[in-house]
Amino acid sequence: MPVGKGLCILRGQKDKFVNQFEMMGLAPKLAARIETLGLTEPTPIQSRAIPLALEGKDVMGLAQTGTGKTAAFGLPLIELLSGQGKPEPKTVRGLVLAPTRELAKQISDSLRDFTEGTPMKVGLVVGGASISAQVKRLQRGTDILVATPGRLIDLMERKALLLEDTKFLVLDEADQMLDLGFIHALRQIARMLPEQRQTMLFSATMPKQMAEIAETYLSNPQRVQVNPPGKAADKIDQCVHFIAKAEKTNLLIELLAAHKDERTVVFGRTKHGMERLARQLGKAGFAVESVHGNKSQGQRQRAITAFRSGEAKVLVATDVAARGLDIPDVKHVYNYELPNVPENYVHRIGRTARAGKDGKAIAFCAPDEMGQLKDIQKVMKLSIPVASGRAWEPMEPAGKQGGNRRRGGKPGGPGGKPAGAAGGKPGGKPFRRRKGPSQKRSARKNAA
Repeated sequence: MPVGKGLCILRGQKDKFVNQFEMMGLAPKLAARIETLGLTEPTPIQSRAIPLALEGKDVMGLAQTGTGKTAAFGLPLIELLSGQGKPEPKTVRGLVLAPTRELAKQISDSLRDFTEGTPMKVGLVVGGASISAQVKRLQRGTDILVATPGRLIDLMERKALLLEDTKFLVLDEADQMLDLGFIHALRQIARMLPEQRQTMLFSATMPKQMAEIAETYLSNPQRVQVNPPGKAADKIDQCVHFIAKAEKTNLLIELLAAHKDERTVVFGRTKHGMERLARQLGKAGFAVESVHGNKSQGQRQRAITAFRSGEAKVLVATDVAARGLDIPDVKHVYNYELPNVPENYVHRIGRTARAGKDGKAIAFCAPDEMGQLKDIQKVMKLSIPVASGRAWEPMEPAGKQGGNRRRGGKPGGPGGKPAGAAGGKPGGKPFRRRKGPSQKRSARKNAA
């Protein structure tokens, strides 16, 4: 029987949902606040992690993006910190570390929603914002501080905050912290924290270095896993187009025009490339914004606000927005360029099909991206259906007879060969499809 169900048989459906959170140990006032925010029934990660956290245990939570991890650590953190009086000047009682500004901002917004009407103070410190203003706010003491590692260390070096009273620590999206090279920063922060503390670590994937992070930060953790690492949400409809690099923009414009009024995120690898693509889409008549590392925090937040409000329908981004972008009703995610880190594909497409809704993830694969596509499918343990084109195959060096070349896959679509059935890796042999003469020339041109 689900949690709390036995108490609710004679009650309305509305009461049933509140009782589920209360039965996990949350105070009635906090449970009531959750209801007003539209959180009705706990997600799997919430129902399993919250009771363990409330018992004071360290928790290692593994769950895909969009499954409610913020509430899974935020609600017990608020509950455990409630009624403990005001924090001392410059001290932090609960620390949440996040890899990107966008994710940190989203977490702090959620925690402020949860604590509205209470004396609890939630702070945010990230790069790209005035450090002097952050120093001033920290002087009063903070109940829960959400921070990116780099800015936190900057503030620690300025003696603007103290971690000696920090009794609770949360590492959110810990795998991306490793991807972004924060391992040394995390070690430095760990040395400043008291040994007697409760730690919660949440991640969508489990890279090898995660064992070191867990050993450094966690003490006898309880592992909670609600999905296999690398698995995307079940309601995401995925497909891949095999297409020459020079043809990607035209195909993107054609596909976007078919759903111009629906929210769409387009991901690529480079800051300059995505800014150029945003300008091209703007000239094509799309309401578009861009988010990448060359934008200031204010510019990035204004772009996300415009996208969230519907003023912009298309958001072009690098992996800086692959996590922490929690916007309802994103119907489409395009991988204009495949990521070099296969796990990032999972996080990118996790921007759609959130909170139980459905969505579509469309990938473009050029000849030199076959290696990335193979790695992605290996991590996800599936073959992405082919929407158009055929899998690229490696070309033999000049002088080899055509009969010795490996043939490509069958045309995409129902019954076609799975994506990545033929091909090589970036940096190796170029790729081609065996079709007409014009397409042979196109493949050689793009492989050059």
